[in-house]
Amino acid sequence: MRLLVLGGTEFAGRAVVEAALGRDWEVTVLNRGRHAPVPGARTLVGDRTAPGGLDALKDGEWDAVVDTWSAAPRAVHEAARLLRGRARRYVYVSSCSVYTWAPPAGYAEDAPLVEGAEPDAEQTDYPRDKRGGELAAVDAFGAADSVLVRAGLILGPYENIGRLPWWLTRTARGGPVLAPGPRELPLQYVDVRDLAEWICGAVEQGLSGPFNLISPQGHATMGELLEACVRVTGGPAELRWTAPEIVLDAGIEPWTQLPVWVPPGSDMHDALHSADVSRAVATGLVCRPVGETVADTWRWLREIGGEAPQRPDRPRKGLDPEVEAKVLAAGGA
Repeated sequence: MRLLVLGGTEFAGRAVVEAALGRDWEVTVLNRGRHAPVPGARTLVGDRTAPGGLDALKDGEWDAVVDTWSAAPRAVHEAARLLRGRARRYVYVSSCSVYTWAPPAGYAEDAPLVEGAEPDAEQTDYPRDKRGGELAAVDAFGAADSVLVRAGLILGPYENIGRLPWWLTRTARGGPVLAPGPRELPLQYVDVRDLAEWICGAVEQGLSGPFNLISPQGHATMGELLEACVRVTGGPAELRWTAPEIVLDAGIEPWTQLPVWVPPGSDMHDALHSADVSRAVATGLVCRPVGETVADTWRWLREIGGEAPQRPDRPRKGLDPEVEAKVLAAGGA
């Protein structure tokens, strides 16, 4: 199998490259050359935002293309049109953010989508950019030869967003930790390696259309995630479970200041942790235990010196230590 990955050196793209190489596929990556390539992949250099940035792709044929682009849809459209006729399938890693806010609990792939996105649009906002990327892929390759991977929360090694790495570094620091409750709050996320394996399987099966790509509802809980963080870091951290209303009354922002967590019963929780993923499961999605994701991410984090890479286009995550201490001192746990 011949695979072309646009990007291929960071987080999701890197995981796809590693998964494909693990299947003995022939893998080519196109990127700007700013990060070390995955050993075993053929590297082409090009900046798709610059004039002539796709020139390295003017020759060659592939069985599939995987594109993780998350800015201006125009970049997806240009790449897809260039590769039309020389690649059999276009896999675009999109997002559950393409659904009109806020999708109800249990929403499937037929839920209403954001409007205003265009395949040739410049960058606007994340939901419309991702939807525009979907439309760009379908416009160039057709619905029968496009796979739209609507990923939810992605965790795992090489994360460059700062969610799980923040929790790991926080628990490693030790002391009382503000743990947003309830402990049994159900979470949905996907390990980036499980995402990558499903993508490779989708190529092999010749799948098409949209798929919500995230673990089944209740795959893990907030308690299981944070307790795994404490366990693998081995630090003297003490989880102080705190009621959601106390967290919110303190002005703490869910999802950003306390990564992964959103209050139960809210539109946010339904949208981020309650998707119907039966279509992905039926086509081969298998999700590893939360403890494995946490342990492997911690191992990687230590290997690179303890500080995770950070995408410059995403805000930093995490709670200020002074705010945390103030809430805990006020008896919030």
